[in-house]
Amino acid sequence: MTAPRITFAIPFHRGLRWLREAIESVCSQQVEAWRAVVLDDRGEDAESVAELVAGFGDPRVECLANAATLGMVGNFNRALETASTELVTLLHADDRLLPDYAGLMLGLADAHPGAVAFCCDAVIIDGDGRPRFSLPDAVKRWLLPAGDPWSLAGERGLHALLRGDFVMCPTLCWRRPVLGARRFDARWRQVQDLDLLARLLLDGESIVGSRRRAYAYRRHAGSATALQSESLLRFDEEFALYARLAGEARARGWAPAARVAERAAIVRLHLGVRAAADLAALRPGAALRKLGYLLRAAPGSGETAGSR
Repeated sequence: MTAPRITFAIPFHRGLRWLREAIESVCSQQVEAWRAVVLDDRGEDAESVAELVAGFGDPRVECLANAATLGMVGNFNRALETASTELVTLLHADDRLLPDYAGLMLGLADAHPGAVAFCCDAVIIDGDGRPRFSLPDAVKRWLLPAGDPWSLAGERGLHALLRGDFVMCPTLCWRRPVLGARRFDARWRQVQDLDLLARLLLDGESIVGSRRRAYAYRRHAGSATALQSESLLRFDEEFALYARLAGEARARGWAPAARVAERAAIVRLHLGVRAAADLAALRPGAALRKLGYLLRAAPGSGETAGSR
C-alpha cells in the first residue's frame, strides 16, 4: 500500500458512540492510504476507548492515552505533534467525515503546495446524525470568498476571515511542514482555531478552502461549542480576540482589516440570532440575557464585552 500522506488525529474526551461513528467514517474513505490515531484524554469511558479502537482490527487505527488529562486545547496540540504524515486533520470525536474528504484534502494540497491549511464546507447534523438547518452557518456561506477553491492570504485574507468567520474549523487539514512549531494558544477555550488561522495570515501564510461538503459537523446541546455559547464564554473570547486582532492589524497599517475587527459585526449578528432563537423557543430569560450582553458589547457602550 502507498505510504499515507494524511493522519486523522481524533482528540477524545467523552462520547463512545460518536467516536465509533468517527472512526467508521475514516475507514470508509475512498482514499485507503491514511493513518488514524485516537488521543484519549482520560475522560469518560477511558478504559473502553482502547478496546473500541482494537475492535476495528485495522492496523491503520491506533489509540494513544495521555499520561494526564491535557484539556481540549492541550489535546489538540498533542494531536498535531503525534502525526507523522505531511497532512493532519483533527477530526472531532463527535463528527464524521464524508467518504471523499481525504481525496479532497490531498487534491487541494497538491494544487496549492505552499498553503498551510485546507478546509471544506460541511453538512450539519444533530445528535442522532440527522441533517439539520443552521442559520449562522447558512449566513456565513454567503460571505465566502469568490471561487472554488477560494483562498485567504495577507490583509485581504484577514479582512475576509474576520468579516465572515466562515471557516468550518473542524474541517481543517493542516500541512505540518509549513505549520512548523506554531500551535493552538492554551489561553483560549473556544476561539483557538480562529486565533491560529489569524496568526498564520499575519505571518504571511495562505489558507485554501473548497465549497464542497465533505464533512459532517454535529451540532448538539452537549458539545463544548453549545455549552460555551450558552454561557456566553464563546462571545467573551470572540470579542477579546477581535479586539486584539484589530490592534495588530492597525499596527501593520492594515486599516480595512482593523475596522472589520473593531466592529466584530459577525459576532454581534450571531449573538442576535441566538437571542431570537431563544425568543422563538419561549426562553425569554435566556434571550434577555443575550440581548443585554449585546447592548453592553455595542461600540461606544463604555463597557467590555464580557462585563455581565
